Amino acid sequence: MQLSALRAGLLALLVVALGPTPLRAQQVNVITTSFGPAAASDLISRLLATEFSQQFNENWVVKNIVGAAGTIAANEVVRAKPDGSNLLLSPIGPITVQPYFMRNAGYRTEDLLPICMTTRSPLVLMAHKSSGLTTMAEVISRARGSSDPMNFGSTGPGTLPHLSMVTFSRMAGVPLVHIAYKGPSEVQLALEQGGVQLYADLPNLVLNDPAFRAIAVMAPARLERYPDLPTFREAGYEIDFSIWLGLFAPRGTPPAIVARYEGACERATRQAAVILGHERLQMPITYRNAKTFAAIVQADAERNRSIVEEGNLRQAE
Repeated sequence: MQLSALRAGLLALLVVALGPTPLRAQQVNVITTSFGPAAASDLISRLLATEFSQQFNENWVVKNIVGAAGTIAANEVVRAKPDGSNLLLSPIGPITVQPYFMRNAGYRTEDLLPICMTTRSPLVLMAHKSSGLTTMAEVISRARGSSDPMNFGSTGPGTLPHLSMVTFSRMAGVPLVHIAYKGPSEVQLALEQGGVQLYADLPNLVLNDPAFRAIAVMAPARLERYPDLPTFREAGYEIDFSIWLGLFAPRGTPPAIVARYEGACERATRQAAVILGHERLQMPITYRNAKTFAAIVQADAERNRSIVEEGNLRQAE
């Protein structure tokens, strides 16, 4: 008994001395993201990679593949071996817009299997305070009464901010001119200088800069975080657009592997570090399992396809 206890004690000391159990010597697993370092999807990818490494005692790294509105990264994963070693963390655009907007995205929405959603946030219509616009009624009144159409900015053709404003213009029966920019900072500058009057995007800009005013949220109901912000529905427009981030696997990945990562994702989103990371990005955790997320992806894809087709927005050759 004493010898067994001594051996157990020595073994415990050895474990402490060696530190955490080393990762299994095997292939490196990859979470691919379509944005560069420090972007929201990159930071969330790294949080998940860390959690997966700890949960599975495996090597997980993040691979950044930037370009072509996220389709290069998506194609990388679509063409990967469907064994669970290469996953994609993507926002809504590359999955549900680009396959219909681009002439040849190289893949279809159904070529990627939803595993889980980690966050979801609705778009907010905003304007610079110098514009004098504060309500939906004022936006409609000015758009209808102006001899020149109002302009709205976006971060590029075929983005969700673009499609959402096309939908609003069509529903409200008001002409709005689209002006595309390379990124949010350029749109922000255009709003400040009066080059565009309206912009729909995540509410971060309004929260971080008091020079901008939120007018309405593109969600079915008011948000708990912004209870005083009215919805488009309250103004009579059934408009619901949200940007989400989710994890995907290549088509053909066995259901057991998808379920493995679905469970890991759910556990990860309950960890303090992952919750805090999302909060710092002002993108609170909104976990959805594979089945629920798949239904969201399908509905968003069908809606966005219709917007592109009905508006003749498909990218030119």
